[in-house]
Amino acid sequence: MSQQIQCLKCNVEMKLGPVEATYLNSKFPVQLLKCPKCGLVYIPEELARGKMLEVEKALEDK
Repeated sequence: MSQQIQCLKCNVEMKLGPVEATYLNSKFPVQLLKCPKCGLVYIPEELARGKMLEVEKALEDK
C-alpha cells in the first residue's frame, strides 16, 4: 500500500510527474511527486540525502 502525499499549500494529492532539477548550471530530468495545482515538488529525505548528495558531490569535483 503506497502512502499518499498531499500538498501542504493546496491540500490535494501530489502526482508523479516530470520535474527538472537544476544544480550548478546543470539540469536533470527526474520523476518526482508534484502538486497538480501549484506545482510544488516533494523530494523524499532518502533521495535528498542519498542520490542527490552523490550528484552534488560529483558536480562540485568537476
